[in-house]
Amino acid sequence: MHIQVNTDNTIEGREDVTRFVTQVIESKLGAVSGPITRVEVYLRDQNATKNGPDDKHCKVEVRLEGRQPVTAEDAADNIRSAVTGATDKMRNVLDRELGKQRERR
Repeated sequence: MHIQVNTDNTIEGREDVTRFVTQVIESKLGAVSGPITRVEVYLRDQNATKNGPDDKHCKVEVRLEGRQPVTAEDAADNIRSAVTGATDKMRNVLDRELGKQRERR
């Protein structure tokens, strides 16, 4: 499973953020990683340098073998919460999608 992290130019500490994102993705999606070929994570700060509620946004896009990509998004007050929230939502999406695939067999 290849993980790529994309950030806008307002996200600080890119290396630390990338390391955190990779750890969260591997821990929460590792159990269902068999059919996953690539995970792309997009991070942005919607208010740039201003603080505000739910201004950090995370979109997780997962590419599955032989299928269309699936996405999940979350917004929070900080990057860590946004990443964790979006990854949790993605795990639910994958459980549902992969469960449907198993039922068809």
